[in-house]
Amino acid sequence: MSGDWGPRVSAGIASSVPGRKPLSVHIGADSRRFGVSGWSQGVELITGSTPDLADVVRAAGVWGKDRSLRELRAEVPFLHSSERAEAHERGPAAVVELQWRTMREQAAGAPEFPEFGELVEAAHAEPRLRQLYVFSSHWTLGFSSRTGFPFRDDVAIAPSSNRSPYRVMTRPHSDVLGEAATAQEAVALAVSHLPADLGPAVAGTAE
Repeated sequence: MSGDWGPRVSAGIASSVPGRKPLSVHIGADSRRFGVSGWSQGVELITGSTPDLADVVRAAGVWGKDRSLRELRAEVPFLHSSERAEAHERGPAAVVELQWRTMREQAAGAPEFPEFGELVEAAHAEPRLRQLYVFSSHWTLGFSSRTGFPFRDDVAIAPSSNRSPYRVMTRPHSDVLGEAATAQEAVALAVSHLPADLGPAVAGTAE
């Protein structure tokens, strides 16, 4: 959540729904306001802020029941959900598809760094990487077999920069497993380091 919440003053309200973390409630430092955040399997599903403590009680009540995100927002209007949260509700394949679309849009919006775009497209064209959750850290692509944070780092690729080679790593900004001259060669090298039985990304985190 955005804004200056001052010193961390928070509480958690437990949920009986499997997989849902306790609803986190943060108290504003300079004014009467309460921020809430609800996570499940490494994904923030709901967030919002309100000056009314009764709203927080209502939010905790519906968070503790097996309600869809749409139902949660309808019952407690100050709550909001991201597109990623909506995808998570549909399943890990929907999260992976959304993340790849977002990454390709990000690459298309950075024409000054064509090597990054070439890497994204080459990775997307490879079925074994396309089935994983993709994320970026300072332009390095990471690939995870879990859709929630913290991600499980299965392999990572750094794009070429200033004519340097593409670099394949176990995770972003870690020890280099190998180098390649082109995005396609880097993708092939990355795939060769994946476990043979690695399947599509699933919900959950590395923890």
